[in-house]
Parts: sequence; structure tokens; C-alpha cells
Amino acid sequence: MSTEFPSNAETVVIGAGAVGCSVAYHLSELGAEDVVVVDQGPLPVTGGSSVHAPGIMFQTSPSKIQTKAAYYTSRLLSDAGVYNEVGGIELARSEERMDFLQRRVEWATSYGLPEPELLTPEEVTEHFPLVDEDEILGGYYSPTDGRVDGISALQWYMEHSDADFYGNTEVTDLDVAGGEVSAVETDRGTIECERCVMATNNWGYQTAQMADLDIPIAPVEHQYVVTEEMEELGGVDSGVGKNTEGLDVPGNRDIQEYMSEAPHRPVGRDQDNSLYFRTHGSSIGMGSYNHEALSVDPDAMGKNTEDQQSSVRGFTMEHWEQPTHPDREKSPKQAFDELLPATADKEYEMTENGIFVFTPDGMPAVGPTASVDGLWSALAIWWTHSGGYGRIVAEWMENGVPRLPSGPVDTGGVHVRRFEPHAGEKDYFVDKGAKRYEQVYSIVEPRWQPDDHRPLRTSPFYHQQTELGAEFYQSGGWESAQWYEHNADLVEEYEERLPDQDGWQGVNRSKIEGAEHLHTRDAVSMFDMTSFSSIVVEGADAGDFLQRMCSNDVDVDVGDVRYSLLLNEGGGILADVTVVGLDDDRYMVTTGGGNSPGIHGGWLKERAPETVSVNIEEGAKSTIGLWGPKSRLLLQRVTDADVSNGGFPYFSAKQIYVGEVPVVALRVSYVGELGWELWAPTEYGQRLWQTLWEAGQDLDVRPMGGGALESMRLEKGYRLWGTDIDTDANPYEAGLSFAVDLDTDFVGKEALEAAKAEGIDNEITPITLDDSTDVLLSGRPVLVDGEAVGYVQAADFGYTIGESIAYTYLPTEYTDAGTAVQVECEGEVYDATVRDEPLFDAGRDKIIR
Repeated sequence: MSTEFPSNAETVVIGAGAVGCSVAYHLSELGAEDVVVVDQGPLPVTGGSSVHAPGIMFQTSPSKIQTKAAYYTSRLLSDAGVYNEVGGIELARSEERMDFLQRRVEWATSYGLPEPELLTPEEVTEHFPLVDEDEILGGYYSPTDGRVDGISALQWYMEHSDADFYGNTEVTDLDVAGGEVSAVETDRGTIECERCVMATNNWGYQTAQMADLDIPIAPVEHQYVVTEEMEELGGVDSGVGKNTEGLDVPGNRDIQEYMSEAPHRPVGRDQDNSLYFRTHGSSIGMGSYNHEALSVDPDAMGKNTEDQQSSVRGFTMEHWEQPTHPDREKSPKQAFDELLPATADKEYEMTENGIFVFTPDGMPAVGPTASVDGLWSALAIWWTHSGGYGRIVAEWMENGVPRLPSGPVDTGGVHVRRFEPHAGEKDYFVDKGAKRYEQVYSIVEPRWQPDDHRPLRTSPFYHQQTELGAEFYQSGGWESAQWYEHNADLVEEYEERLPDQDGWQGVNRSKIEGAEHLHTRDAVSMFDMTSFSSIVVEGADAGDFLQRMCSNDVDVDVGDVRYSLLLNEGGGILADVTVVGLDDDRYMVTTGGGNSPGIHGGWLKERAPETVSVNIEEGAKSTIGLWGPKSRLLLQRVTDADVSNGGFPYFSAKQIYVGEVPVVALRVSYVGELGWELWAPTEYGQRLWQTLWEAGQDLDVRPMGGGALESMRLEKGYRLWGTDIDTDANPYEAGLSFAVDLDTDFVGKEALEAAKAEGIDNEITPITLDDSTDVLLSGRPVLVDGEAVGYVQAADFGYTIGESIAYTYLPTEYTDAGTAVQVECEGEVYDATVRDEPLFDAGRDKIIR
């Protein structure tokens, strides 16, 4: 470690906690040189959440990337000798929680965690005798869960990294010029750099503000206590370490490094009461989310001093002793007294309200930032996932591909660019972060929808949709109809083809979704696509630029439409897009809704040469999908343009008028039926809807929601980015080889050529249930001879084909049609069969007519 403070470095990492140290370590492992890490606190006891966190690591998550990152972290730190693999037990006090624990077994099986199992109450107490087995119904056991020794782990990272670390160094500003980061200013001097990583977690919002970025990082206080020594845990060395001596919390003992004593019992969770616990030698540490969220102004995090650790606040006893959370009857103390009776009369040796952070959706914020080249985010990450995300970010920075040793990872749900434009408003993300804090241990229903900060983003059709009884779901802040009560009469018409969906699979579903699906196959429907985005690419070199960015041959003439992919350097799928020739040197690139415009559009924008303009038109267009066998008849009524099959063939585009409304019409369909996408400036949106609606009444035109879209696209085998395809799959694995033209040069070509030469081991394939109409849920294991060989990516009922569909990636030896597999979902094992795709209209007769 250098002692002279540097004036320049290739990479500066801000923050020497779990994440910053992990990023620096992995950059070194990958061969990066000249890496500098700075932190405002002393090293290794920086004063951030890495120091005060209890270090408990439960690895299982419904998110694959979270589970994979956690497992990698546990293996890395175990090999380093700073991880205690005592196992983890999650308890159930209710039948609903036992069902939830079964889901955790299924997620763990799907994502490769070893030997997950459900325990009886008696088996729980064999592992942790202090638990009152009369209070519980059972538990979920993950043997590789455990607890990290935080201070020792930070020391290990520093000792095994080639980076230079500097503590007691406050970052005062980030120098950004011409859209690039050029230097990090500190109270000890300025460090010129080519790259900078923000790994400041609790101070993440403030750090990003130095570059004029509004990254939604919301700090929240969290309660933790450690009891006095307990005779029931006698014979185990107890102690409160001194690694944080000098950082006192008023009213408490020295805040200490209470993780210095390894636990000798499994770490535990009482999720029904939002609690967790672990041993500290002969003491027990207990943490609680069972109180109203105590949000902290992200601008008021403050600085560490010799007398105060700013990420630790004074303990608020009222939140511990009283049921302050409006949805819970028991206080944390009462719930612990019941579950762990031996703690009931014990004094607390240590108490604290420690601070850590949440994003609006509760997921990390990683990757390159949108508007500042060279500035990377590694924020909102816990100890549990820190090793994994450090590796992911380092690989991304060095090789252009986010990955773990097990392979590429799916970044759509964690990318820092996924946040919608309004997410950076402080009141908004602080409220959202508080809600995510409250939900950490909640049983969140399928398709659960928030009720706060709504409606926020609405299409021009919102008024008409509301009058038609739209059930709105929120995606990327947009209000998108899932189904319409206006179509309730269709349920009776199609009743025999709409199977009941009971139990967890049926939560927040409606038979109207299936009825809308079938009606669209029979007649004509209008679907609000306003949350989808167009990106206008124009300029003298626009065609050459798009050819370099797209995997397919996109040398299109005016009026042509071409489906293509955007790939990263490793061949992973960043986006699937349609490229439309609007005019000479002017193109429209369309992509999906939700969080994709910021990711995909930003990727194009930052790579465009000066001779090419990239304009992301998010919200600038109002778009209707007009689909169904009667769609041509309806469209012809409201336009003078020739919309016949000969005059307007499949995968072509025209600029037409619908009534008085100027429209870019694309002859494409995401549901496998004849139809068009109609793109118009937002100010014309209401008239566009009204014109089509009035003209189609005698054709029984209906509104259609997202539920019908999902089941229809699965019948047809159309991919959905972020669900079926992401950066963890290449086009050959994803069944999209038709969107690759190796005779052109594009980003990711070399990786695809290598993958093709090596052969594809895994491929996406549809399966259908043999004798059940139940809808499967994502993340559930697909089995062959009892062994997991894949997991459900997406699933729904195919109302046209009358079968329950799921899509999964399987090893190629199992992808032949007719292969028998099984799927485990909600504790039931379903027989299923691999099928050829598409399951509906293989000859495309419905589309091309």
C-alpha cells in the first residue's frame, strides 16, 4: 500500500466498505492496474454499514442474480477464512409462511444453492435449542448460509488486492467535463482518473449529486440489539470486540465490532414478525424490521467523527418495545420473548439504530451511469451480495460483460439506468425506500401493486381506459391496463375455455384476461403501447452506426422494418428492437417499456459518433397496438392508405393518417395475429383512440390489457427482454439466431462466433403441462429424474391452445420435442412435456394475410 497520496490513477473507487473493497479486489484479480480506493473513515473500520451490519447472510431470493451473487460471496469469503458457514433457518409461525418457505426451497433448487430443505419444529430446535418449538410450524434450512466477520473480511480484501487504499480521505467533488469523469477531488488533493466507482452506499445519493446525477438511494434506520451473556449459551467464548473503539453512540457502550465472536448456532429469521437473530458467543443478537420505517434525509447523512459514527443513530426504544408498525400487532421485544424465551429477562449489552439503504424497487443499482462516461455505480448492496456484485462490476468494467465465474448474469433488474425519470425526486424515492424496508420480510403476492405515488405517468388514453374499467398495473411508473371490466361480458361467452386458477397462482388474476385473449384471436382489440419507446437515430452515418450496433442486417430501405438485437461484448442480449427506415439517414428504433429506454437508449446514445443523433422519445409518442383478424377492416375505415396485404406487407412501415392523426404505422404484431402498431405524437393520442374506437363498434372492437398480451405472446413464442432474454443469454441460446447476420460487423460478433464454434449447451424451449391447467410461476425448478435442469422463465395459460405453457432454458439433450420433464411449483410436482415452438400458428397464416 502506497503512503504517498496519488495525483492520478486509472480507477478510483470511492468507499472502502464491503462493496468498494470487493470491486477493487476483483479489478486486481482481472489484471487492472493503478486502482485507488478512498474512504472518509479510518481503515478498515470505515464507519459505514459494512462495519455495523450484523453480517448475517441468507442467500435465497426469488431473484436469480441476487441468489447467484450471494452464493458467490459466501464461497469467496469462506475460502478467505472470514465466513462462518453455520447455516440459516427461516421460521414459520403461520401456514402462509410455510407455503412461502416452500417457495424458497424451489428458488434455491432452481438457482443452484445446495441442499435446501424444510424442517419440522423439532428439527428446528435441534439446530437452535433456544427456539420455542410450540411457537412455530416449521422452518427452511439452507446449510451454506451464515455470517461474515466484517472487519476481518475488509482486512482480507485489502491485503489481497493490488489497489492502494487511503482512509480518512473525504471526497469533496467529482470533476465532470464533456460528459466524462476526469478527476476525484478530496480534502487531501485531486486524483485525476479515467474511471470512478461510487461504492458509498449510505452516502450514495450525495456522491452521485457531485456529478449532477439523481440516483435514488434512500437511507433507513434499522434496529439491532445484543443481549448480555446467557447461561443457556454457556461454554462459548463471549466478548464484545474493540475494533470500533472510539466511535461511541451516545447512551450506549462502545459500538464495538460485535461480529468478532463467531456464531455457533445457525442464523435465524422470524419473518412473520420481521425479525432475525444470531449468536455472539454467549450472547444473542436480534434485529428488527418490525417498526415504522425511520427514513433519513439522504442529504443529511453527515460525517464520521471521533465521537460519532454517522451511519449509526441512537436506539429508539419505543420502536422496540411497542408495536409501532401499523400492520403488526406485536412489538419486536414481545415477538422475541415468545420465540426465544431465554432472552425475555436479559439486559441489552449493545443497542443501535444502524443505517443502510434501499432503492425504490429494493434492488441494487450497478453499472455504468447514463450521462457520465467512466462513472460507475455499485450502490444499495448488502454484505450478502457484496462479493458477487464486486465481481460483476469488475468484469463489466474490464471486459464489457457483467458475469460471475458461473457465467454471464442478467442485469436488467439491477442496472443503475433502469430508474424512470421521476425516481430521482427525493420525496418519491425516500417514500419508496421506506416501503421496501417494510417489505423486506413480507410475503409479496404475485403481481402485487403499490398504491402510493399513483397515478404518475399516464398515456393520453388514460381517461378512456378509466371509463372502460381498466385495472391498472404500474411498470416504470406508467399506468398500464392489465384487464378491463368493460370486457366482463366476454367471460360468459368464453367460460368453457377459461379454467379456474386457485391458490397462489390465482392471486391478482382475472378470467377477463383470458377472455380478452380469445376475443383478440376472434375479432379486434386495441392495446395501449405508450409505455413502449421509440428512439430516433439520424445523421449522415446513422445507417453505418446502427449496422455496427445491431446483430442483424439493418441496411433497410425507407418503409422496411427489421427485427434485431443489441448485444454486449460477450454476446449477451442487451435488447431486442425493431429498426424502421423512416427516411434517408433517419431511422426509428422501437423497444419495450418499463425500464428499458434508459438502458437501451443510453447504450446507443453513448456510442453514437458526432455525426449521428440519438433521440430517446420516451413518452413522446402515444401508441396503439391494433390486433386481430378484423384489424385490417377497422384500419382501412379510418385511413386513405392502402393497408391490403399487397399494399402494406408484413414487417413494413408507412407514414399515414388515421383520421386527422399523423401516424407511423408498423405492420408488426406481438400477439401472433394480423395487426399494426400505430405510433403518433402524444398530443394526438386521445383522438387516435377515439377515431379507432368509434369506427370499430360494429366490429366489436375491445380494449385489451397486459394479461392477454402475456398469454398470447407465449403461445407464439415471442421473447420478452428482462424475462425470457437478458444479458445472461446469447441469441443462439435464446432461439433468436434468425436475428444474427454474421456477414455484418457488430458488437458481440466475435463472442457469438466463438459460441457457435464451441456449440450451444443450453437452449430456450417451451413446455406444456400434461394434465393440469394450473399456471406455473417463474423461478420454479424444471426437473429430470428429480434433478433440477432449468427453471421457469415465464409462464401463463394458453387460452387458444388450451394448455398451460412455460418457457425454460434446458440443456440441449433435453430440448427435443416429446421429452418428459417435471416442474415443482407451490409444493406440487407437475408432469410436463417439451414442445416445438411456436405452439400457435406455426405457418404464420394468421399474421401474413
